[in-house]
Amino acid sequence: MKNLLRSIGPAIIVAAVVLGPGSILTSSKVGATFGWAGVPVIAFAALMMIGMVALAARLGAVYDGSPCDELASRLGRPVAVLIGLILFGLVALFQSSNNLAVIAGIEPIFAIKSSVLKVAILVITNLFVIGCLYGFRDLYKSVEKLMKLLIAMMVGAFLINFAVAWLRPRGFEVVPPSEKPDLIPLLGMIGTTFSVGGAFYQAYLVKEKGWGLSEVRRGVVDSVVSISVLGFVTAIILLTSMRVFFGRPASVELASVGDIALQLEPLFGSWAKIIFCVGIFAGAFSSFLVNAMIGGTVLSDSLGKGSRLTQRWPLHLTTVALLVGMAVAIASVVWGKESTVTLITIAQALTVLGLPALAAALIYLGTRPELTGERRVPRWITILAIVGFFAACYVSSRLAITVYGKLKPPPEQVAIKGTTFR
Repeated sequence: MKNLLRSIGPAIIVAAVVLGPGSILTSSKVGATFGWAGVPVIAFAALMMIGMVALAARLGAVYDGSPCDELASRLGRPVAVLIGLILFGLVALFQSSNNLAVIAGIEPIFAIKSSVLKVAILVITNLFVIGCLYGFRDLYKSVEKLMKLLIAMMVGAFLINFAVAWLRPRGFEVVPPSEKPDLIPLLGMIGTTFSVGGAFYQAYLVKEKGWGLSEVRRGVVDSVVSISVLGFVTAIILLTSMRVFFGRPASVELASVGDIALQLEPLFGSWAKIIFCVGIFAGAFSSFLVNAMIGGTVLSDSLGKGSRLTQRWPLHLTTVALLVGMAVAIASVVWGKESTVTLITIAQALTVLGLPALAAALIYLGTRPELTGERRVPRWITILAIVGFFAACYVSSRLAITVYGKLKPPPEQVAIKGTTFR
């Protein structure tokens, strides 16, 4: 057990970042709308994530250079820069969700309505995180300890609530949903569990940890255990939400954090909203720094400016990612969602291009002929990664089609000779 715990490190950071507010909210909604059907989806997504994270960990241990440096030496610097820009764009734009989750976690507790106060909270939070970024002497060790603590707390809280929810009677007769459920939460849950961007960063975390060829077995154990915990917690949240919400005679909107917090009522009663909002805030805050570090580190590496957290360029570009995410969130708070539709559309386009591109880059580096003997990637990891690549292609394209259908305005009415046509 002691050796097992020592082997857990880089991948637990990836798991903690992936298991953020978006994962909690989407798995809750999937449980409420799809029920048991969401469980095999989680299992599949977690299995693909294990393969991709294990592959990235292997690459970080067996290659002398960083992933983008290896891509640049084989395919040219422009290819590496493209990968860095894709991942940075994804991280910077979707960093706004962590900012908005901080507001969502605080707003129901303190009844915050003022946009000025919300903007002030976002600015203070980001300045504090930037201060931590430059202030920690050993940033990797500090982040790893924090993520282990947060994962342990989340497992304990959701597991206890799961047990209480299933021991208590439902109190209502289950009524199967009459309408076809929305696919966006299901696709979103797959995307948050099978995070190719997070898996790509695993290679950098392995190098920060100092693992080499002699620690490749640790990398596999780390990947399997940490991502299994991620899948387990996601499944627990889904099943708890299913038990509380699925099949209720009255439809459950789950449009706000307060609505989803009702799933904690079996354990915490009237305190459910406060406990859940604190959890959302903690999940957002834990993802804040590392999510931005992914984009800043990889972009810096792709430009040939360094890939270690002790170097200037990764820190500076991480700060840029934080500021971009804050700016998008402030725009959403001040001017409403309509003002950020363009940015969301760009982010979605980057997702369609980005996820398969990142997966393809990892597979390319993992199948080079010079990887022989102990440096060779096991076949099971390669197979899972290839299946994950096709899954990423399907999910990203399907999500883009679904989101485009929702964003597309309805056809205008045209009056011709007294008759209205659509």
